Amino acid sequence: MSSAHKNLSIFSSENVPDVSHRRFAIIVAEWNEEITEALAKGAVKTLLQYKVEEENIVRVNVPGSYELTFAAQKMAQRTDIDAVICIGCVIQGETKHNDYINHAVAQGLTTVSLKYDKPVIFGVLTPNTEQQALDRAGGIHGNKGDEAAITAVKMLGF
Repeated sequence: MSSAHKNLSIFSSENVPDVSHRRFAIIVAEWNEEITEALAKGAVKTLLQYKVEEENIVRVNVPGSYELTFAAQKMAQRTDIDAVICIGCVIQGETKHNDYINHAVAQGLTTVSLKYDKPVIFGVLTPNTEQQALDRAGGIHGNKGDEAAITAVKMLGF
């Protein structure tokens, strides 16, 4: 999707189910807040575009991306939540912390999705630099929050 267009906010609107009656949880990591807030706004904007009512969007904040998995599990186990969108940003930096965090979060979110049989979306940026993150949080490469939301919408069609 993004590799063909070089803009994460360009996606196909084909085969999009009616989600006007569905409830979404958006979990937002507070670390790298400027970036994660922009991603969260993009996700909400896209959900509203597809007729999701504002009151059907539940937002939860967590300290960092590592904590997304626990919050995703709490949201996924709720019977009133149909899909979970996890928003975070782990910038490479000078240490290998990103390798451990990104792997753990990706694996954890996959496990939660399979355990609760619900879409749990990995909307976590894993850039090398802050500029790359900004470029994907409303910059020249669009907004990955948009992509995370449309992924959740489309997955509800299964």
